[in-house]
Amino acid sequence: MRILFGLLDVAKEVRILAPVMLALGTAFTGTPAAAQTYAPGYPVCLHVYGRVGYFDCRYTSIAQCKMSASGISADCEVNPYSANAGVAAQPLRHHRRAY
Repeated sequence: MRILFGLLDVAKEVRILAPVMLALGTAFTGTPAAAQTYAPGYPVCLHVYGRVGYFDCRYTSIAQCKMSASGISADCEVNPYSANAGVAAQPLRHHRRAY
């Protein structure tokens, strides 16, 4: 009879541990959250192509970005999340004063 009670204790432990192991397995197999791709403080991004393509947004001008892009498979693009992205510069207006 002692063996029977030992088996009942094991079955009770398995019933308790199974949901815990399932919850831990689910928690640790989720996909990680993606990091922010675009840095909002820089107006120009280097878009690198290849097996592992990525954006590198740390440039203040297209010319600066093109220097880094020379010789590699990459393009320079305007950062869509920059503070002034997509806003065209207003032309300077020179008004003549009438005397």
